[in-house]
Amino acid sequence: MGRFLNPDNSAFCDVLNSKIYVDKTKLLEYTNNAINTTSKFICNSRPRRFGKSITADMLTAYYSKGCDSEQLFAELAIGRDVDFKKHLNQYDVIYFDVQWCLAPAKNVENIVSFIEKSVIGELKAVYPNILTDGVTSLPDAMSTINAKTGSRFIVIIDEWDVLIRDDAKNQTVQDQYINFLRGMFKGTEPSKFISLAYLTGILPIKKLKTQSALNNFTQFTMLNPSLLAPYVGFTEEEVLELCDKYGQNFDEVKRWYDGYLLGKYHVYNPNAVVSLMLQGEFQSYWSQTGTFESIRPFINMDFDGLRNAIIEMISGNTVEVDTVSFQNDIISFESKDDVLTLLIHLGYLAYNQGNKTAFIPNEEIRQEFISATKSRKWNELIELEKQSRNLLDATLNMESEEVAAAIEKIHTEYVSSIQYNNENSLSSVLTIAYLSAMQYYFKPIRELPAGRGFADFVFIPKIEYAADYPALVIELKWNKSAKTALQQIYEKEYPRSLLEYTGNILLVGINYDKKSKTHQCKIEEYHK
Repeated sequence: MGRFLNPDNSAFCDVLNSKIYVDKTKLLEYTNNAINTTSKFICNSRPRRFGKSITADMLTAYYSKGCDSEQLFAELAIGRDVDFKKHLNQYDVIYFDVQWCLAPAKNVENIVSFIEKSVIGELKAVYPNILTDGVTSLPDAMSTINAKTGSRFIVIIDEWDVLIRDDAKNQTVQDQYINFLRGMFKGTEPSKFISLAYLTGILPIKKLKTQSALNNFTQFTMLNPSLLAPYVGFTEEEVLELCDKYGQNFDEVKRWYDGYLLGKYHVYNPNAVVSLMLQGEFQSYWSQTGTFESIRPFINMDFDGLRNAIIEMISGNTVEVDTVSFQNDIISFESKDDVLTLLIHLGYLAYNQGNKTAFIPNEEIRQEFISATKSRKWNELIELEKQSRNLLDATLNMESEEVAAAIEKIHTEYVSSIQYNNENSLSSVLTIAYLSAMQYYFKPIRELPAGRGFADFVFIPKIEYAADYPALVIELKWNKSAKTALQQIYEKEYPRSLLEYTGNILLVGINYDKKSKTHQCKIEEYHK
């Protein structure tokens, strides 16, 4: 039992001893099936505070010869698997956190030599008659042990990409690290001495520099989590159980922290949900772990359309993003799409794999974006917010003509790139126009099932503003009339979706006339 070779299970014990633990051990069924197959090289990237280290600790506790973890896992999901004991504590496990290794290594130039020297030292203690002093390469040491004993290794690396992210311009460090990874995992020889390799970090494998070293890895990312989607964060079902246990309103939790769409799963940031359950306060817990300082340099890059895309997403819209050109690093940017793709991997944006669009996942992250944009005083955002506040005031005062005029002005001056070809484009304009409402309201709900149809937009005020701000039910029409839009709200009984809402409700009908390029609006108060 050592620091890097065959660690004990104390780190995972701490996880299980925590007040809240959500069982993700079924991931071990996947890794067990991958052992000693061509699928045994796995790279699972995800944002900060999404449980990367906890997963690494779990894998280590389960596979390491340095501990007896049967009692730890017996009552968890993996304990019910027929092959539960087949792989339990059966392997020489090498585990290291590259981020942690930076401090004892003193500087990044020493990071590879520190890792190799440390692990080889522990291997010599376990295999004293096999490794000689002439063995100074970790891949060579593992190959030698395998050739003499037949033993294979499981290698688990946490924060594997920290050097790729933080020292991308240091060519010496990059070359050393890439050659190290190549020796560990690439080629025929590593396939002999590796039973399983599990790398976890934030970025996927870099396309140009590390792909040649790691192109035998199966990648699971925020763009394509595939089979590992339910193990990236908390699923909706898991959050429902926590809400029931800790007395939290699930709908409120969903508004604040839902938004990551991974395959068929709605995924929540585990850190945010756990913090809410323990502290009982709705707020941005993200800012306590990774503030807007980390994204500000990226969203201020001078790429055409980037700021407009950010404004659209803050308003509640989705934007199309081409993720193909992204080089999986933080320096090789050529377009706004590269920036948006990075923000997806960092967890500041969510991604819809089906229609290839990005969006701000929840209220927590939207507040981070607002802070980031205000810190540089974007002129376009400041003026837009001013006009948007006037629009919201006019809406709340039921001044229909002023509302129509305000929407028309915002469309003309700030969203000229959006072409009015259909009601969908009108929807995009509307969310931008009501940008200021985001201070008092949650992200507008589109196509909310209500009554006998789907309401185009529903704005629900945050709890602290519910007494002063009404809910808004908005119906959009194209080449018809605002009166027709309002009639549909009544006929389809859209307000029924807000029966549990105790505050006031305003019904807003908006129409765009393509021929005259004008908007009309009609507003009425709903009487329950």
